[in-house]
Amino acid sequence: MSEALTHRRVLTIAIPIVLSNATVPILGVVDTGVVGQLGEAAPIGAVGIGAIILTAIYWVFGFLRMGTTGLTSQAKGAKDVAEEAALLLRALLVGAVSGLAIILLQWPLFALGFKVSPASAEVESLARSYMAIRVWSAPAAISLYGITGWMIAQERTRGVLAIQVVMNGLNIGLDLLFVLGFGWGVEGVAVATVIAEWSGLGLGLWLCRGIFAGPHWKDRARVFDLVRLKRMASVNGDILIRSVLLQAIFVSFLFWGAKFGDLQLAANQILLQFLHVTAYALDGFAFAAEALVGQALGARDRRTLRGGAILTSGWGAVVCLLLSLAFWAFGPQIIDVMTTAPDVREAARKFLPFMVAAPLIGIVPWMLDGIFIGATRTRDMRNMMLVSAVAYFAVAVPLMGAFGNRGLWVALLVSFVVRGVTLGLRYPALERSAEG
Repeated sequence: MSEALTHRRVLTIAIPIVLSNATVPILGVVDTGVVGQLGEAAPIGAVGIGAIILTAIYWVFGFLRMGTTGLTSQAKGAKDVAEEAALLLRALLVGAVSGLAIILLQWPLFALGFKVSPASAEVESLARSYMAIRVWSAPAAISLYGITGWMIAQERTRGVLAIQVVMNGLNIGLDLLFVLGFGWGVEGVAVATVIAEWSGLGLGLWLCRGIFAGPHWKDRARVFDLVRLKRMASVNGDILIRSVLLQAIFVSFLFWGAKFGDLQLAANQILLQFLHVTAYALDGFAFAAEALVGQALGARDRRTLRGGAILTSGWGAVVCLLLSLAFWAFGPQIIDVMTTAPDVREAARKFLPFMVAAPLIGIVPWMLDGIFIGATRTRDMRNMMLVSAVAYFAVAVPLMGAFGNRGLWVALLVSFVVRGVTLGLRYPALERSAEG
């Protein structure tokens, strides 16, 4: 490969992603805080439920980010500029068509969402008003998955950070203007988000303007090549199944935890925020693995592939170790900030050791996910996730029966271990595929 594999290169890819992720929860806080100034509970609930339903719908298309990164990084490694351009256009077309489909199907989709997330009549009415406006940015929101994945493959993560900062900054500014300035209420929050997401797409397209200045993106025969489209569909389909299985584990974890009472549910919810922080911090290094491994595979460079996997995983391990130490040292204080209820604090402290262990156990499957996405070994990801899901559900019931909520946490960590071990066993085959 033309560029040396160095620590600086890994950090140049990873740090902007970590910073980008850090801006995400800020927007949620501002959205909630702004509508909270209206002095009523219903608008807060409406924005919360509306955002959750739409996020869940958009999340289905999250495969577009991962699949685009893996395929594009391989095309870059193979120095296939024409395919790089075609992949960007395919991702944008998938985003546009999917977004239009959501707009057309919004009524049954929203109805299903409210069945899963029931709300009072007032909250549902306000949430529907919010969603009816915000859904018009669905093509932009989903297309941004593709642009983000493409830019990560190009190692242009500063551009990803710029998009996120501009989107969230614009959203926050317009929230304040429309809600507090114009008095538009919940609808104002929705309009702000729509403008921000379309602006983010516009910035993303501008940052990719170099591709559109060339002739390759207009090569319709390549863009719509049946073999390449099938390959893209296969990769993305495997990732979708894997993601659904992963989500099933976490959703069942929350539902089963609720059976142990509100106290245990609250404690679990607090501790899961620790896991979210870990995932946000590790994303940067997993994304770096996707780009570097994919490029090495495209170049048929086994040595560089292994080096990229080791280097990114090493940094990921450092991050996870630091987070585990931070959770061990400051976990009780963080819990105290997140809740004032003494009994919830006590319950969360009881299960805190599991969150101290989680980053250390989770580093292997999380980094291997990035490595396998870069190599587009998505069938392996799908199959190993199926094995880990089966293992989780198989041990969760007896462990909960014997140890209650503690057994549920053990089952979750077991799923991490099984996924790490099974993916690790498939890694040698991944390396061999890079041999030219």
